[in-house]
Amino acid sequence: MSDLHRASASPRGVCDIRCRRLLFRCWHRGTQEIDLIFGAFAERAAYRLSPVQLDRFEALLDCDDTDLFDWVTGHCKPPPAHDHDVMHMLRASHSGHTKG
Repeated sequence: MSDLHRASASPRGVCDIRCRRLLFRCWHRGTQEIDLIFGAFAERAAYRLSPVQLDRFEALLDCDDTDLFDWVTGHCKPPPAHDHDVMHMLRASHSGHTKG
């Protein structure tokens, strides 16, 4: 068994692969604004999120960029299914970077 195969079979390896995929998805969304917001957040937080939080974050990535931008910037409230701890972390992270 190769080292790469062993690493990907371990819980830490699975998390590492999952986080790397998440980072790629965040930086390649389609709109520059969401790439910057989600990519920067993912770089800071992805490896610290619990598996449940990673599930929530990945579910957000299935949403439309326009909706995500409005939710994160506070232009409108996210629907209840997406108004959770990860969304609050994204909002706090974004507002912390826009205050200058």
